[in-house]
Amino acid sequence: MTPSGHKPLEGIKVVDAASLFAGPVIASFLGDYGAEVTKIEHPVGDNLRGLGWSKDGVSLWWAFVGRNKRSVTCKLSDPDGRDLLKEILRDKDVLIENFRPGTLEKWGLGPDVLHELNPGLVIVRVTGFGQTGPYKDLPGFGTLAESISGYAYINGFPDKPPALPPFALGDGVAALTGVGAVMMALWWREHGGNGKGQVIDLSIYEPLFWLLGPQALVYDQLGLVQERTGNAAPFTAPRNAYQASDGKWLGMSASAQSIAERVMQIIGHEELIAEPWFKNHTGRLEHAEELDTLIQEWIGQRTCDEVLAAFATGEGAIAPIYSIADIFKDPQYAARETITTIQHPVLGPLKMPNVIPRMSDTPGKIEHAGPDLGNANEQVYEHELGLSKERLAELKTRGVI
Repeated sequence: MTPSGHKPLEGIKVVDAASLFAGPVIASFLGDYGAEVTKIEHPVGDNLRGLGWSKDGVSLWWAFVGRNKRSVTCKLSDPDGRDLLKEILRDKDVLIENFRPGTLEKWGLGPDVLHELNPGLVIVRVTGFGQTGPYKDLPGFGTLAESISGYAYINGFPDKPPALPPFALGDGVAALTGVGAVMMALWWREHGGNGKGQVIDLSIYEPLFWLLGPQALVYDQLGLVQERTGNAAPFTAPRNAYQASDGKWLGMSASAQSIAERVMQIIGHEELIAEPWFKNHTGRLEHAEELDTLIQEWIGQRTCDEVLAAFATGEGAIAPIYSIADIFKDPQYAARETITTIQHPVLGPLKMPNVIPRMSDTPGKIEHAGPDLGNANEQVYEHELGLSKERLAELKTRGVI
């Protein structure tokens, strides 16, 4: 289909008053699809501007997460700053915040106040542990969510400590969940909700807990606690990481019966297909070590390319375990433009993950990387809210903007 030239969220106005990752990434996804995103930052700048890698004074995290947003500085702990936010929110559709529970209420910016000001506002409240419960007032970060959700407990090898992910997994999963919640709330506002917004209470730990699958059912019904199994899966076999003769690693899964049978044919052990235990997951799990030994023996005698070619011919399921350097050279990534290039005023051509998912008629687009701090102050405060230059100068002198 030919793209229409429109983005699906054109006309939706979002205020991103969150910091670091989970909340801001919700806004990033919405901005990719055409929402107007106003990033509210403390006058010293979002913490993400100083986190991790940078080049020529440009934060690469900020360039990524701040894309398609305009930056407005506003000190919300100051009464004048809070009044400015209220004015900004009068015609907005979505507010995303991640202050500790009760903070907005303490500032006179609770949902009751904001909904009186703008009844259609969808308010996303992102916290580590949610707005209720005994942990609600604790500081909340993705690492804590990855710990308390049960993820870290099952991640890693049985003879090693629990393994925390080396990237923002909990925040990312929460953000993706938040995008769906925002769209459902906007849909309901327009289709049955009589134009009324609502509050989305989004903890970081709960989406990750949900993603772990039927653990709660397994413990409730069978009394089983899933333990760390390394690269093997506790519910199907064979599934593991195997090393080729050239030292490269590959990840393989045979969770479907047909794939498991094809793998045995590829590695020259068709005789196992006739074994009664091979006919289901339970039986293969009981013989997982035997299967892993045979698969590793076969893969270990061949280069990565030879293994991939044989599996492609035999219709088995396997893939090389990539580093980011490998990804940059991969033809699949190139063909789908999974990594795209945009122009940055300081860094020049800048590569970053492209918009996902792909929509045939209203695709998203990266208009620009993360903006300079306060780049839209004049546009928002003077041209949209009508504040005088004298008033802006006074607020800036006082550190409010």
